[in-house]
Parts: sequence; C-alpha cells; structure tokens
Amino acid sequence: MSLYHPIIYVRGYAMTANEIADIVSMPYMGFNLGATKIRQSWDGAIYKQVFESPMVRLMKDYGYTDAFSDGAEVDRDITHKTLVIYRYYDQADQDFGEGKPLSIPAAALQLRDLILNIRQRLCGDNPERLAEFRVHLVAHSMGGLVCRCLLQNGGVSIPSMRKMVDKVFTYATPHNGIEIAGINVPAFLGLWDINNFNRETMADYLGLDGRPERVDTLDGKFDPDRFFSLVGTNQQDYSAAKGVSKWLAGKMSDGLVAIENASVQGAPRAFVYRSHSGPYGIVNSEDGYQNMVRFLFGDVRVDGVMDVESLPLPPSVQKARQEGRRVRASYYFEATVSPRGVRSFRLTERRRETFSAVLRKFDELMKPKQAGLDSARSPVLFSTFLDSSKITVKRGRTLVMTVELAVSATDYFVDGALWAEQRVEGEYLYRDTLTLRMTPSADDWNLRYVTTDEQWSERDGSKARREGENYLIPLSSKKGFQGNLRITLQHRT
Repeated sequence: MSLYHPIIYVRGYAMTANEIADIVSMPYMGFNLGATKIRQSWDGAIYKQVFESPMVRLMKDYGYTDAFSDGAEVDRDITHKTLVIYRYYDQADQDFGEGKPLSIPAAALQLRDLILNIRQRLCGDNPERLAEFRVHLVAHSMGGLVCRCLLQNGGVSIPSMRKMVDKVFTYATPHNGIEIAGINVPAFLGLWDINNFNRETMADYLGLDGRPERVDTLDGKFDPDRFFSLVGTNQQDYSAAKGVSKWLAGKMSDGLVAIENASVQGAPRAFVYRSHSGPYGIVNSEDGYQNMVRFLFGDVRVDGVMDVESLPLPPSVQKARQEGRRVRASYYFEATVSPRGVRSFRLTERRRETFSAVLRKFDELMKPKQAGLDSARSPVLFSTFLDSSKITVKRGRTLVMTVELAVSATDYFVDGALWAEQRVEGEYLYRDTLTLRMTPSADDWNLRYVTTDEQWSERDGSKARREGENYLIPLSSKKGFQGNLRITLQHRT
C-alpha cells in the first residue's frame, strides 16, 4: 500500500452571504493562503520568514498536484498525490447553487460521494487497488465536524466506507461546540446556521445517543490514534466580527473556539500560538503545516507524560501545613516541543501566558483517592509525530528533538484564604530544557537525554531507564521538585 493517499481539504464555516461569495470565488478555499513574518538574525538584522501556504508546500515538498484541469474540478488523472478541495459551499452561492448552505449531514453525504468518485477514478475496476484505497481528510473549523459526521453518523456512512479514510487532521475545529460568553450557542439560533455548534444539535448529526454533556468523542466509530486535533491558543489576533468574537470567546481560546473544546477525546493533539483564522491564522502557518505533514506521513510517534513524585511548598506555607493548617494549590505544567535544528516553528507549545498549560490540583497528582480517582491524573504534555526521512530532525539514524519543560504553582490558599504572609506569584518549581536523541534498533529504541539549561546539548548525555513500554527521564530541582518524564515511542504504519 502506498505511503501517500489523496488529500481532501474541507474548509470551515462562513457566516454571511458576502463571506460565502468570497469563499466560493477562491479555487483553493483558503488552503493556498500563506503568511510572512519578521524575524531577527544573529547580527540584529531583520529578515522575512515566508510560509508559502499548505497547498504550495505540499506541492513543493511532497509532489502533490491539484485536481483542476481546464477550469473543471476533479478533471485530470487522480493519483495517490492528488489534493482535492471539497467545495461544499458552492451550493450556498446563487451563481453555483440554490443560495442555501448545506446542512452538516448533507455536506457529509456529498463528501462521501466525493471520496467514492476519487476511488473510482484512481482504482477503476481493479479489486486489489479498490481494497487498498485510502484518503486523508484535512479540515478547518466546521469542516472537521463535516468529517466527523461522515465517520460517525450511521445514516451517512457504513464501516466499510469509514475504512477508506486513513487519517483525519483538523485545525481549530469546535469538537465540543462553541461558547458565547461561556454559554453554548442555543439550538434555536438558526441565523447563519450558528446552531451547528450547539451540543444537542451536534449530538444528533454525529449520531451520539441521548443528550451527552460533551460531544467530543468519536464514539468507537473511528480510531482516535488516526485523528489529530491542532488547537489554536492566540485569542488576541482574531479580528472577525470587529473583535467582538475574541471578546466573547475569552482568553482561553483561538478567538472563536475555546481551547478545551478544540480536540477529540483520546486522540493526539498539539497546541500552537495561532488564532482561528486571519493573518495569524492556524491554517496558514508553518506550525500547522509541520504538524499536518508529520501526522499524515511521519513514521514515529513520541508521547510525553509527566509523573510527579514531590511538589515542594514555600517554607512559610510548609510551616503552616506542619502546624495542621489546610493548604490548597494547583499547578501548571508547560511543554514546548521542536525538532532539533529548526527555528521557524514549534510542533506544540503549552504555556501559562497563552492559557494552554495543563492545570492540575494537588490532590489529583498526589492524593488521587481523595480526589475520587483510581490513580494520579498525570498530565499528558505532548503527542508529537516525526518523519525519519526529514534531514532537519535526523542525525544519522537518530531523531533529535528539544523539549522545554516547566512546573509552577498557583497562589496558595491556607485554611480557605489566600496566603498573604509570603506571597510569591507564579514561582517556578522546576524548569529545564531537554534534548532527546532517539535511535531505533530492531525492536527497540536507544533513548538518551541531556538537560541543556546548564550544559551543552552536544554531550552524550544519559540513557533513559526502560520500564515496560516506557522510557523514564528523572526530573528534579534544588527546590525539591521530583518527577519523571515518561516517554513512549512507536513506529507507525
């Protein structure tokens, strides 16, 4: 079976008739939009950092071509490296259709028919090729809900149809709906089809039983390991609706979709400092592109989880605790991951200042039974995909990446009140940068690490301790923090 499959791009939501007209007039529905940023070199000089667009980069880096020919759609020979733009908004424009947007199920049905059309053009009547046929779905915003409707709604597709989808990558999709000032959009708000993001409505078109509180589950209909959610964390630079949207969405969002609603349960995800769309949008970014191609074509998956063994308290708070007073605090876990040697992107960054750090309460980490848990709720820091064919992440057969880690505490509450005797706001308990070197062997990995905040990353470093399927890297600080970074490595097929 080919490593590469046809890619179908499914664009996001358009609100007004003018927005729909603008979208329909664009051949690539925004997948061809890039961005230019200013960066600074070692000598202080300013230079431009150009990202050409996902469309252009897929053509240049991987040899993909579009399906347009002589002004017609899907009108040239389809290959394993064809990129098709799903133009489901054409029907909403009076020049192309009836002037009314398709419902989510209707758009999913047309997506199903498009996949079958591509399959027929690529495979013909060859039984072997028909059986092996797969596509990748790449979607922005509401487009991800169209894809999920295809994969989850039994009235739209059957299991044999879903097997034709190899992987799904979503940018900034509201997998658990959209909040307006903290309230899920109401089902009756049919204006501009905003009710597509109401959870009760979503449960219906996603084929979920009952009225679940959350609708961000694939419900066993599709393998979550083959579904990736890219989450934007830049609320500030989203300018839609003259800035009203980002104000209503709040800081813990991309300006439209709340961070906690932008991923699928149990599936890999990454966080990037990008807004929902616009000049600093998540689709037209190097960060988004690199996550997409590594998920679609990469052959190694690296997951990182932090297990906490000791959380130190400031001396005054520790004294109060020893006196029998009740102490409460929560903790932020930050992680930024980059392939070694790159400077223009990060695969994921979870940081306090972008409101994307993992937050855990003390009891969830150290006293799980007291918090009603069977085991400690260790924070999952990253799920990263690497491509061993890329020279930028490879040294010989060794994959190299950098992980910046930090653990800090919120304010401390003693006996239910804010501890004011010795208040230290946002103090870090642990902070360091790790360089990970991962060398594959026949059925195993040799994982070595170097802590680089106080030593050079060129050192050989230490070998991570193997424990079952995990590799453990000890973490500690002079303040008394202790824990392990638990790494799992998988070869992907």
